[in-house]
Amino acid sequence: MTTTAPSYLSSVLAPGPQLLRLSLRSDAVVTGVNGLAYLALAKPLETLLGLDTEIGIPIGIFLTLYGVAVAIIGTRQTISTNATRVVIAGNAAWVVVSLAALIEGALDLNPVGSIWTVMQAATVGGFAALQYLGLRKAR
Repeated sequence: MTTTAPSYLSSVLAPGPQLLRLSLRSDAVVTGVNGLAYLALAKPLETLLGLDTEIGIPIGIFLTLYGVAVAIIGTRQTISTNATRVVIAGNAAWVVVSLAALIEGALDLNPVGSIWTVMQAATVGGFAALQYLGLRKAR
């Protein structure tokens, strides 16, 4: 009898280039949509998360541009190792800065905003881990 991995695991178990491309493209979509949401829904997010629009709008601009950059990297025929390392480092820095800002209370978030920050950091950390794994498997 032959067993196969569930379909949701197939990308993680895939050869490195496929995993790397998928993780970069997924990161680009999630980050870009998140950035656009910060821009389009600045006032409602201020109420929901406790995130001041003076901070949320620049975050939205950054995330939108970062998402575009990651998309460009992830859609190239040959994915640049150095560019991928920059994305991984950027994602890791996002996790550290987000959690540090939360711990320090720098953003004055409400409980929903605090939970959102942790969830967002976990998601970004997950992308960084998958990108790192994809890069290692691609060598």
